Amino acid sequence: MELTERKKRILRVVIENYIETAEPVGSKTIAESSGLDISSATIRNEMADLEELGYLEQPHTSAGRIPSPKGYRLYVNELMDDYRLSIQETQRINQALHLKMAELDRVIDQAGRIVSQLTQYPAFALSSGMERVTIRRFDLLMVERSAFIIVVMTDTNVVRNRLVRLPSDLSEPQLQLLNTLLNTTFTGLTLEQITPELMRVAQHAAGESYGLISLVVSFAIEVLEELEHRKVHTSGIAHLLEHPEYRSLEKAQTLMSYLSEDADPARFPIPKGDPMSILIGPENVAEALKDTSVVVASYDIGEGMRGVIGVVGPTRMDYAKITARLSYLAQGLSSLFGRGELPPSADDKNDKN
Repeated sequence: MELTERKKRILRVVIENYIETAEPVGSKTIAESSGLDISSATIRNEMADLEELGYLEQPHTSAGRIPSPKGYRLYVNELMDDYRLSIQETQRINQALHLKMAELDRVIDQAGRIVSQLTQYPAFALSSGMERVTIRRFDLLMVERSAFIIVVMTDTNVVRNRLVRLPSDLSEPQLQLLNTLLNTTFTGLTLEQITPELMRVAQHAAGESYGLISLVVSFAIEVLEELEHRKVHTSGIAHLLEHPEYRSLEKAQTLMSYLSEDADPARFPIPKGDPMSILIGPENVAEALKDTSVVVASYDIGEGMRGVIGVVGPTRMDYAKITARLSYLAQGLSSLFGRGELPPSADDKNDKN
């Protein structure tokens, strides 16, 4: 028995009605909503065929039909339309993403403060960012004639989107032209490779829509900058003055300036292989750290990014205690960002032994 286009159309109406109402769908409902100029008797025959083919099921003898798993699979693969997000939905998603990024920043800052309180040493925390991120793909999705969504996916599978409102209407063919132009011109490029000259070439090719090229590419650049950006959070710098080695403010001044909030992230060591790194005295490259020890632990943030948390203090520090505390906190942060849960406590571990 052939699965004709009419049968597919009837199956689609059944599934969409059932999704909306959770009630079995009868021939009368289909006749009223399908737009097909056929009788209820013909619809009943087609539904019987669909049931025989395994696309529909009849839960009760007197009831209408409901979709089978096979019917849902055909619907997902062939019959359903792409859902177009409303402006309100895109705004809610974007607000959630912004809150997530703000929460990430807050957690990293709080982690540094906790380490400083536990160790009584200055602490720093940062996200290590990514190196050489590129755009894998652009998607421009029409929401309404004067609004569309930019979707950017990177080669590290990070996806970001932004709703754009326009002062005038934009046609679907114009949007598709922009989409093709962006994917052929700006994918596979690092931040440094997206040059003004390349922008000018793309804008010229875009014709009347040249202004939108700049708008979309500017958003892509923001995404790349965000993923490569590293921000330092420092805490407890005044703890230096509690240690004999730094009771002289004059001696401590250089190190305190080095650890200031405006410090360049590149100044701080990041473990390359091992999750924990200890740099003692002259092992530190920076001149300001030559008389200090730096203990650093890394943790997984997700989306290809790692975070770093560490302490700075005199070479006379309790390395065993510091590394144990940093290691546990780093493990906890990895669990928190990765699975939304905390690592087991020491008591939990002892109970299992």
